[in-house]
Amino acid sequence: MGLTLVEAAKRSQNPIQSAIIEMYARNSDIMMVLPFDGIQGNALRYNREETLPGVGFRGVNEAYTESTGILNPITEPLVIAGGDLDVDMFILQTMGMDHRSVQEAMKVKALSLSWTSQFVKGNSADDPRGFDGLQTRITGNQLFWNDTGNGDALSLAALDEMIDAVDNPTHLIMNKAMRRRLTQAARNPDVGGYISWDVDAFGRKIAQYNDLPILIADYDNEGDSILPFDEVADGGGSAQNTSIYCVSFGTGMLSGIQSDEMDVRDLGELETKPAMRTRIEWYAGIACYHGRAAARIGGITDAAIVV
Repeated sequence: MGLTLVEAAKRSQNPIQSAIIEMYARNSDIMMVLPFDGIQGNALRYNREETLPGVGFRGVNEAYTESTGILNPITEPLVIAGGDLDVDMFILQTMGMDHRSVQEAMKVKALSLSWTSQFVKGNSADDPRGFDGLQTRITGNQLFWNDTGNGDALSLAALDEMIDAVDNPTHLIMNKAMRRRLTQAARNPDVGGYISWDVDAFGRKIAQYNDLPILIADYDNEGDSILPFDEVADGGGSAQNTSIYCVSFGTGMLSGIQSDEMDVRDLGELETKPAMRTRIEWYAGIACYHGRAAARIGGITDAAIVV
């Protein structure tokens, strides 16, 4: 069973590494709960189940019809994420050594938001240094459309149908606007939708739709929304839609992969300039082991939810 970053931070014996890992998780709803499996080498090769073997009944002295399932081989590479953080000695000597921690926290937040954006929107065809995110991976029967035209207000019936396409769903992923729309619908007796509240690993309130925690994909390291209303619906037209994702995080479903825990190194003062450098590096990626581990519904406009 893979460890989440929160669990990994608790186990780390290095206090600096533990703090950095925890900050990664704190800055992203997704990275807070996504489990990571440790792997050997620079990629993971596995077989994804596509079709189960046939079964049936037989009579006395009859034979079964031979049938085998279909397994598609998949290779998931690790990508290199990280960065160097330099803090000038002038800043440290005039403002105190604590300012280095402030700069490190800002760097970690940027890296966490960048990785989260890649998890949702990443496309290795556009950036071969990255990995494919959910939007690129989800196709075929796991891709649903809220309508067949230019987009429409989200239908709870369509949302529930998309959730049912995921085996053992654990979470929903959406933007803040759609979370607000769901809570508004729950207060409207003509629409409904069961919304409850819980707390996350850091004691923050988190909304749940039909007992599925709602993870917010908010904005990336450049301040751009990860799931804005800028997608084109199935029928084309204006780019005025967003998507909601349903995922099953866990062993054999959808999880992160890493060669080892995040590497945090204090390189000390540089020879080339009077600055202290901290290097953060992480060899990680994601693996979708099961064909029904995630689903997406698109074609959702920023409008009040309907039944």
